[in-house]
This record gives sequence, C-alpha cells and structure tokens, in this order.
Amino acid sequence: MASLKVPATVPLPEEDAEQLYKSFKGWGTNERMIISILAHRNATQRSFIRAVYAANYNKDLLKELDRELSGDFERAVMLWTFEPAERDAYLAKESTKMFTKNNWVLVEIACTRSALELFNAKQAYQARYKTSLEEDVAYHTSGDIRKLLVPLVSTFRYDGDEVNMTLARSEAKILHEKIKEKAYADDDLIRILTTRSKAQISATLNHYKNNFGTSMSKYLKEDSENEYIQLLKAVIKCLTYPEKYFEKVLRQAINKLGTDEWGLTRVVTTRAEFDMERIKEEYIRRNSVPLDRAIAKDTHGDYEDILLALLGHDHA
Repeated sequence: MASLKVPATVPLPEEDAEQLYKSFKGWGTNERMIISILAHRNATQRSFIRAVYAANYNKDLLKELDRELSGDFERAVMLWTFEPAERDAYLAKESTKMFTKNNWVLVEIACTRSALELFNAKQAYQARYKTSLEEDVAYHTSGDIRKLLVPLVSTFRYDGDEVNMTLARSEAKILHEKIKEKAYADDDLIRILTTRSKAQISATLNHYKNNFGTSMSKYLKEDSENEYIQLLKAVIKCLTYPEKYFEKVLRQAINKLGTDEWGLTRVVTTRAEFDMERIKEEYIRRNSVPLDRAIAKDTHGDYEDILLALLGHDHA
C-alpha cells in the first residue's frame, strides 16, 4: 500500500495546471503550492497535469520546474513528476554516465521492479535516449560486473507464485558448490539469479539455508570488500527482501556524515506509490525511530516538506 495521501476531492487537471502556471509567475516561485499539488497526486493524475499544461500553455511542465527550482528540492520534484517508467529510465541513464555512474541503482531497478515495470522502463529508455539500456550497461561496465548486470537488465522474469521444489533443491546445491569454490561469477550462478522468478529464487535460497546451515548472503560476507560480491548480495536482497534493501539505503543515506540526498530522494520518490509502508515498518524495526522523524531531523525547508508529503506526513 502507498503512503501517499490523495485528497478525497481532487481538483481537475486544468485547475492544477493553472495553479502551477501561476506559481511560476511573479517574484519568485510558490514552492508550497507546487508541493500541495504534485505531492498529492498519483502517477495518472500527474501525467494528466503534464498533458494539460503542455496543451494549455504550450510549455513542458518538467522544463518549467527545472528552470524555476534548484538543488535537492528540484531533484525530488522532478523525479516525482516523471511517470514511473520514465523515472526509472532517467535514473538508469544517469547510472551509466561517467560522473554519476552507479551500478547499485541498476541492480535496484532490475531487481525490485516487476517484470512489466522493468520492461516499461526499458521502453521509456529507448524512446528518450535512442539507445537500449542493455547496450549502455554493456558499454559502461566490464569483467564480472558486466557479466552480471547485462543479463540482469535484459531479463523478463516469470512473475507468478508457482515454484518447482525439485528445481529449488537442485539449484540450491549448484549455488552452494559455486560459493564453496568461490566461483562467484560462474555462468550457472549468474543464470539462476538473472532468469528465475523471485518466488523460485526465494525457494532456492530457503533450501540453501536449510540444507547448508547458513544463508548464501552470509557465505558472501567473507569477500565483501569486492564490488562484484557486494552487487551480488544486493541482487539477492533486492529480489527477496526489497524493503530490507531500501531500509539500508535510507539508513546509510541519513546516517552518513552529510546526508546522501541522492539516495534519500531516489528511494522516497520511487517507492512512495509502491511499497513505502513496508519500508517504513522495516525502518522503525531496525532503527527504533520512525522514518519521517529521521528525515525531518536530517533535512530542512522545501526539500524536507516534499519528502514528508510523499511519506504521507505533511507539516500542518
């Protein structure tokens, strides 16, 4: 369930577009108005507002926001205003660029989205950048990391709950053998993690833990300084317990010496309409502090206000 609060009676997109247009006029932008509208509209409503804005004012709302806003607040508003597939495409493209390279974000998008969400993101990527995500990931990575990431972003997993227990047992054995041999980039290990359904992988990893006494991730901890091993662990967590993965990203973003605003903004804007309630539960369980309070303590101004609005905790 999303934590986003959408008002019971939502104004028409024409009204929202007009209010946004007015908020850009005059001496300085009305940030409060932007938050009160965009942070309380779901993806479909935001899409309508953008279409109406373009039709009525012959301007691109995203370009207007880009021109009028700045800093972390601008990034949060922009990411939120994108449609989900478009936002994933934007984040993925950023992650393949030299100065904003981030293999973790690629793993996150490939492994926490449904098969259809990833497919839609790849379509949006092609429409926007005139290249494929697969070719950009292949071009900007090398070695074992390329060997893992290219099939990961290329896959279209089965999304159902059906599980083959015989297969889970035999593939748990394969994984255990490869991990024991420290053959972390073995073809079969990569094949299993990049093609099997999330339900199947969960069953396989349960067999692994039951039969061999320790989870596969714990076995990987010994070599955890290596980036490839870290990414492998992130793949497993994203596929099996996405809320735990996102909680860790948030915790590290907030607890860093100087907040990692990009990580914080990304998780809040991408998960607010999907699994934020589960992430908030995991956060309080792990940190004994509610996520909104942790964010309020670490951020300020319009940036704080939009994040709290997206979590469903507006300031009065």
